[in-house]
Amino acid sequence: MDTASADSAQSAYALGAVTVASSPQERFSEYLQSKGKRITQQRRILVDHVFERHDHFDADELIANLSRSQQECEEGRKVSRPTVYRTLNELVEAGLLRRMTLSGRSVYEHDYGYPQHDHLHCTKCDKLIEFQSEELKQLRQAVANEHGFRVTGHRLIVSGICEPCGRNRHRGKSPLDLI
Repeated sequence: MDTASADSAQSAYALGAVTVASSPQERFSEYLQSKGKRITQQRRILVDHVFERHDHFDADELIANLSRSQQECEEGRKVSRPTVYRTLNELVEAGLLRRMTLSGRSVYEHDYGYPQHDHLHCTKCDKLIEFQSEELKQLRQAVANEHGFRVTGHRLIVSGICEPCGRNRHRGKSPLDLI
């Protein structure tokens, strides 16, 4: 899946930076220790792979990317499909990843070390565009105040059609249009 384009990063709705005290590896290791589990080599490989760049992905995309990158690795370092699914769930539980359901499938993105933000989702090409809006936060807080509600976060996914898909949707004139 695509992330926000470089030119939208220049917009008023671009995401800011967040400073964190520990690395995703350290945070995940602490989480696993608190659950009586150990950090295996396969889990380390997954965390490194997931956090080396920010993008939105599903489990199948992650498995495919891992397979490509592991072709150069020795056999003992391969990560199995069940380990990927299990570790993704643990990363969500640990607060490192966020899971969203889009078009009937689970899509993941970084949660730890990444600012609160929302998404525009193209239902045609599945593109996700990230944005932050101070106006949206103010509206959220005003509604919460009106109801005596303490906000701990929110998740907004606006569905629609992106500009390129909208342009491709309109077909040119056909000879049948003349009939």
